[in-house]
Amino acid sequence: MGSPITDIERFEVGTLKVEVYPTRAAAGEAAAQAAARALRDLAHNRSIGVIFATGASQLETLDSLTRIQDVPWKHIRGFHLDEYVGIPADHPASFRKYLRQRLTEKVSLHQFHEINGSSADTEAVCRTYAEDLAAASPALCFLGIGENGHLAFNDPGIADFADVVDVKVVHLDPVSRNQQVAEGWFSTFQDTAESAITVTMPALFRVPKLIVSVPGKRKAQIMKQTLTLDISTKCPSTILRTHPDATVYLDQDSAAELHSFWRGN
Repeated sequence: MGSPITDIERFEVGTLKVEVYPTRAAAGEAAAQAAARALRDLAHNRSIGVIFATGASQLETLDSLTRIQDVPWKHIRGFHLDEYVGIPADHPASFRKYLRQRLTEKVSLHQFHEINGSSADTEAVCRTYAEDLAAASPALCFLGIGENGHLAFNDPGIADFADVVDVKVVHLDPVSRNQQVAEGWFSTFQDTAESAITVTMPALFRVPKLIVSVPGKRKAQIMKQTLTLDISTKCPSTILRTHPDATVYLDQDSAAELHSFWRGN
């Protein structure tokens, strides 16, 4: 462990930019401000495709972003990364509910596309959602990193850096399901969804700019692995080190094992 972080630390691993902030709130605010700047630069576009992440990692980022006054919301065509299969939209863990409460009920987007995980025909949902996503050509994507290194729900064993589809149904691994319990979205492991609809790795990596929020002590180990392991689907987040414009925003807790990456530690 290094000394406590009292200022912003910045470094790069491959092409991945990393910024470390003293607090979770400060990291979320920084991610939101970076996103707002990017979106203002795109404000001349009549339609701006944006993919929004969910989960505990995004709480501070979304709270800050929705309070910034000059974000061109009326131009934004929104999407989300994933949704559980078989979970109704009003379930506490539903990502549709999450984004309604924290985004679409707070600001007025031009349009928001929800993944209908409640549909009886999930394959049709995947095809339609992929078509809508391709038509929007997203310019910005918010991401988190799972405790097993997943991006969206591209878990190890499921992630495919050369996937032939942009949206698919996946079976969730136990680490992902346990994380959802630990974060309070489900009461027990048995209550968790076994599968989900997710945007795939190639679709994510076609997005020109990635804003990756990864706060909290539960993410310290995976952040070290993300920056040090060989790039492979065994830890899908390692591929972030090859994206031309991705920035990870960490707090002191999630950067606890990274002090060797910046000078003076």
